[in-house]
Amino acid sequence: MIALLNNKLFVIFLGPFLLGAITVLGFAPYNITFINFLSFSILLFLILVIKKRTQSKYRKKKSNRYFFYLGCAFGFGFFLLGNYWISISLTHDEMFLGLIPFALILIPLFLSLFFGLAILIVGPFSEKKISFILFFSLVFSIFEFLRGNLLTGFPWNLISYTWSWSIESIQILSLIGTYALSLISITFFCIPFLFFQKKITKKSVIFLLIFLIIFIGNYLYGIYKTNNSSYQFDENISVKIVSPNFSLKDYNTQNEVFQLKRLIKISDPEKNKKTLFIWPEGIFYESYLQDIEQYKNLFADKFSENHLIILGINNFNDDDSKNQRYFNSLIILNHKLEILSLYNKVNLVPFGEFLPFEKTLSKFGLKKITPGYNSFSAGDLRRTINLGNKFNDKLILPLICYEIIYPGKIKTKNQFPDLVINISEDAWFGQSIGPYQHYSKAIYRSVEEGVFIARSANKGISGFIDPNGRSLKFLDISESGNVEHKIPYFAESTLYSEYGNKIFFLIILVYTFLIFILKKLKI
Repeated sequence: MIALLNNKLFVIFLGPFLLGAITVLGFAPYNITFINFLSFSILLFLILVIKKRTQSKYRKKKSNRYFFYLGCAFGFGFFLLGNYWISISLTHDEMFLGLIPFALILIPLFLSLFFGLAILIVGPFSEKKISFILFFSLVFSIFEFLRGNLLTGFPWNLISYTWSWSIESIQILSLIGTYALSLISITFFCIPFLFFQKKITKKSVIFLLIFLIIFIGNYLYGIYKTNNSSYQFDENISVKIVSPNFSLKDYNTQNEVFQLKRLIKISDPEKNKKTLFIWPEGIFYESYLQDIEQYKNLFADKFSENHLIILGINNFNDDDSKNQRYFNSLIILNHKLEILSLYNKVNLVPFGEFLPFEKTLSKFGLKKITPGYNSFSAGDLRRTINLGNKFNDKLILPLICYEIIYPGKIKTKNQFPDLVINISEDAWFGQSIGPYQHYSKAIYRSVEEGVFIARSANKGISGFIDPNGRSLKFLDISESGNVEHKIPYFAESTLYSEYGNKIFFLIILVYTFLIFILKKLKI
């Protein structure tokens, strides 16, 4: 151990990289939350080692750049192992195969900068004190928030998602949200660092006991909340979530008519039963919205006036060709394929759905990963959609694919949807950890906002999630079929749905106050 700690390469690069990599085991589908106590505490220990080595009396001047390198190494391991599945989307088109090494390396490298900057800030203040743990947690969680919001934002695998396996532990999301839970969780995971010394202080034990009480209290609150929640459903209307389990190769070998017939068969419509069918994103891969009338007879033959179908499709406006804009859209159709409502995706995936700096990069032959050369344009607003009198004026809120990952951004406090609809195409990511992690984001949004979520994901996890984050019915990865449930009434607004991430900022102020107090007391 001493030899490793004397090895500069290990302390600054290899050790933090391995810690970041094993931290991924705390997330779905592994859910080994305990690993975070190890990885974060050792990370703090390595930060302290670097501080002592760079401020040694044997050196003529100190340098803080090593803190930045350490943070980037930790982040690179974390994002490389946690987000490798992004590169799988490039394997479905020979045009992108050469870009796989760049996607595999450059995306984690860019995201690791957030961790590098966080540790650059906290490194010089490192010490085995409670105030430092609070300071580290505060700065780290702020950079988590920045990662989730700067540019287009990518709030994937925030530290709080490590609790996704425990429905009881995440009920606090309805009060404080995902970013605030990350802040508190990081503090909890860092506590063993205080015990990396020969003499255990009474203050460290008290601090540990306080957080154990907080954790147990939170868990008991979760049990109480889940056991005392009751929800109402409209017994006259069914929701049928459909997952066909099509592979992307099927889209190349089978024509659209064949696939639609398979999908209708899986949907198993009953003409006299009032049903809302939810199909996944990307089902119409040969046709634009303007072309689907050709399938009118196919739908009219199987569906009835008692049915509505929600699905994803590409769409373009009717302007002249110079100003033509393309959209990734969710539409609601009746059995005659009449368009009752349309939503254009607001939060687009960089490179997946639009090419940043398109005018420049397109000159090198680059395009977005999804089919077609034109980048999608972002929609303007996300509004609730009224399903009409026949469906008792039920309100739904549409989300396409990874729009579900943004804490505090899926709806406004004045929106009260009976059901949030999330459609996705997870076949892009194969049999990786990506689809599991994607589904966990839907669970968190349901608890935060106090809403029911119906998620249809081709080759992902599809399910009906209640406001406590429980999957009432679901289809696992690679399962083909449908799940059916009665449509709910809007549950109730949560504290988080009213105030959003303002609660996170309030907790930041509380942490800041505690840090100053503890620093003065030298604790």
